[in-house]
Amino acid sequence: MGARTDAALSLVALVVFLAFAALVDASLSPLFLVVGGLGTILFELLASRRYDLVRRYWERRDVQVVSLAAAIGIAAVGARVAPEPVLSLCCGALVTYLAFLGLVRVGVVPPPRTWW
Repeated sequence: MGARTDAALSLVALVVFLAFAALVDASLSPLFLVVGGLGTILFELLASRRYDLVRRYWERRDVQVVSLAAAIGIAAVGARVAPEPVLSLCCGALVTYLAFLGLVRVGVVPPPRTWW
């Protein structure tokens, strides 16, 4: 598993969020996209403090399946209840995470396990 699995799961979730946005004809809010992105950065900083523990937990297949199912559920409920903020926040978070993985992959950003 690892970064490729993370990227694949994130990409699937992003496609789901974008599909729901298209389905309900929701426009994505730049403000909420940025807030979602900042949330991802904050999460990565916090998670990097206990990198080995977080990684060990995340590498479990059941955790990944439940997380993806939760993302799909959030997309479905968010599209019904508050499409613009929910879908924008999540899309911003996922795009930022995918960009982060790409930057780590090409060596622009050091891997999180080396941050502390």
